[in-house]
Amino acid sequence: MTATLALVTIAAVCIGTVLAGSFGLRWSRTTQDFYVAGRAVSPAWNAAAIGGEYLSAASFLGIAGLIYADGLDMLWYPVGYTMGFVVLLVLVAAPLRRSGAYTLPDFAETRLSSHRLRQLCTLLVVLIGWLYFVPQLQGAGLALFALTGAPSWVGAMAVTIVVTANVLAGGMRSLTLVQAVHYWVKLIAIAIPAIALVGYWLKDGQPLSTAPWPPVGAGTLPTLGADDGSSWSTLYGSYSTLVALCLGTMGLPHVVVRFYTNPDGRTARRTTVVVIGLLGLFYLFPPVYGMLARIYLPHLPTGVAEDTVTLLLPQVMAPGTVGDILTAVVAAGAFAAFLSTASGLTVAIAGVLDQSVVRPLLSRTHATIDGIGGFRLATVLATTIPWLLWWELRGAGLATTVGLAFALAAATFCPLLVLGVWWPKLTAPGAAAGMITGAVSTVVAIVVVVTDGPGTGWGGVIVSQPAAWTVPLAFLMCVLVSWATPRQIPRHTGRTMARLHTPERPPAEIPSSYDG
Repeated sequence: MTATLALVTIAAVCIGTVLAGSFGLRWSRTTQDFYVAGRAVSPAWNAAAIGGEYLSAASFLGIAGLIYADGLDMLWYPVGYTMGFVVLLVLVAAPLRRSGAYTLPDFAETRLSSHRLRQLCTLLVVLIGWLYFVPQLQGAGLALFALTGAPSWVGAMAVTIVVTANVLAGGMRSLTLVQAVHYWVKLIAIAIPAIALVGYWLKDGQPLSTAPWPPVGAGTLPTLGADDGSSWSTLYGSYSTLVALCLGTMGLPHVVVRFYTNPDGRTARRTTVVVIGLLGLFYLFPPVYGMLARIYLPHLPTGVAEDTVTLLLPQVMAPGTVGDILTAVVAAGAFAAFLSTASGLTVAIAGVLDQSVVRPLLSRTHATIDGIGGFRLATVLATTIPWLLWWELRGAGLATTVGLAFALAAATFCPLLVLGVWWPKLTAPGAAAGMITGAVSTVVAIVVVVTDGPGTGWGGVIVSQPAAWTVPLAFLMCVLVSWATPRQIPRHTGRTMARLHTPERPPAEIPSSYDG
């Protein structure tokens, strides 16, 4: 009964997503519609859409799994996810919109007049996007396996197919409608079962704090808030996590592109304020599942990951029809999370692949294709590659993979955006040096974590949480190389900086590739 009802709700979410995307096709007629929804999305609607795509598998399932496994120290994750938008609001939200660009590579070339820097940004957008895409496929596979016993590749394939169909239908304009609805689906799907389960817990009278217990295949879970004797590693890990999440948010391609859909900089700021409220409301609930799971799920079934405790808890606490219904509701919200985030990533990745890879390659072969046709071809590439990568990374935890994506974004695009918006002396060589330094150091850490594990001691902790040292290193390289190359400051820098910071005049649209 549980599996059948869950499959029905999952199918309903998938079918509804495709239908909503197809419905939006009637409004998607131009390249600007596909890229940035015609730059006409209202703050409230855009905020809901950002919440829909930002609340990913790591938010819906991963946070509860982290709290279940490691205790209340993991509350830094929802705090960091939300604080990232506060930093974005203060530093770059309005200037990014005033830049008039479509994508992060557009901004880089417009600000620093370097085609090579644009190519580097394109590579990083794709890399970060694919790294963040993989956890959505992981979550879908874990969820379907936990609920039905189906092979994990089935869930990953389902998300890939639905997302591809949805983005092909109407790009950003239709996706905005879908993601805004998905936010409310996710909020309802996580809030109602959480409130019901808290009621069951209060009725049972179970104590919140329990003695440690050994999960299957692991050591002993620490007591909530307990100190394991490694306070230095806990402090460093918390600090590094906050750096990655707070500074990495502005570098996530699917988040940044959303601010190009607002009419102007003022509405971009208003959008960000609403987003902070919506995220804060959602993040009240995932910790509830993690803490209740520590009471009612002292042992996980063999082969079941900690990230699935949100899905397993309703049946454990309320066996029978009520538990079946609550599980189905949570499953619907989980798949809405996978689909919404993966769709946003696909639009962002497809945008840069179309501009920097697909159309240039086709032009060399003298093939003709319009902007929408190139975008759709890039969409297929944007979803196929992550599905292939998933086979190599499917064993990693959701929050671990997402955290590494945030760390990479923080060490690359954060220095470019912050210094590009606020420091006139930034040069293209300086930006490139900082981004390459941040990318290489973070990618090396990612490879170590994914392959052999980070090990123990100081070295292991530093490698598994790289943002605390890779981000300052990237900023330092940007500044030092820019100081060493003052002749590389673009002549139009003063005009560009004035445009970024002049309050709310209608910005002149710029082409997708700066023409000088």
